[in-house]
Amino acid sequence: MSIEDQLSGLAGGLPDGISEGVALGTGLADGYDLYPSPLGEVVVTFNTEGVSSLDLATNGYEARFADRHGRRLFRAEPPANWGRHIPGAMEAGTPGRLPVDLRSRTAFQNRVLHIAATIPRGEVRPYGWLAREAEKPGASRAVGSTMARNPIPLIIPCHRVVRSDGHLGEYSLGGPHNKWELLTQEGVEPARLVELAEHRVRVQGDPATGVYCHPTCHVIRASGEWNVADFPSTAAARSAGFRPCEVCRPG
Repeated sequence: MSIEDQLSGLAGGLPDGISEGVALGTGLADGYDLYPSPLGEVVVTFNTEGVSSLDLATNGYEARFADRHGRRLFRAEPPANWGRHIPGAMEAGTPGRLPVDLRSRTAFQNRVLHIAATIPRGEVRPYGWLAREAEKPGASRAVGSTMARNPIPLIIPCHRVVRSDGHLGEYSLGGPHNKWELLTQEGVEPARLVELAEHRVRVQGDPATGVYCHPTCHVIRASGEWNVADFPSTAAARSAGFRPCEVCRPG
């Protein structure tokens, strides 16, 4: 059975007199469409509020959607302007003009997800950075849980969020190997990140400018790998006389 047939099967069982269009318009169901992505075909779902989820178009998606959202699902075309923006949002790794439905998330989770969407392509940030940007500096664990439950990966780029110790961590959209693949496609060099994490390098400074950054920040990468100083913490960088980058805001 094709993924289209499996997903369409969820449209059955609507109450008498309720059409698919009415179900979508009243929130009883979400529509879905299939899109190519860097990880293969994905299912993108949407409702009247915006895009509600994204998952790999593999067997079991329909059960995962029902479990996570408690709504029915059927094939439908998104509003024209949404459908036009979905491929670009996945490519850029940020919603941009595409509306997203995060009503199932808490206020804190919403804030964290929106901050994650600002991480530039080709860069990563640790859990602790997200927690601090959300004005909850002690909430790194909650940030990790939020990333694990991100309903719209690729569009909200949780693959650009790493553990506070610098290691890549898990990834909800198919596992850590997919995270590695996405970061590689963006030019991040995951093997370099792993090496830095193993050597306890958290930030890097440029002696020529006196500025320290997250290792993937484009400001420090422009300095050249051999022209930077490695530090195990932001405190160590400040003690050495460096000041934080105003672009990546390492703390």
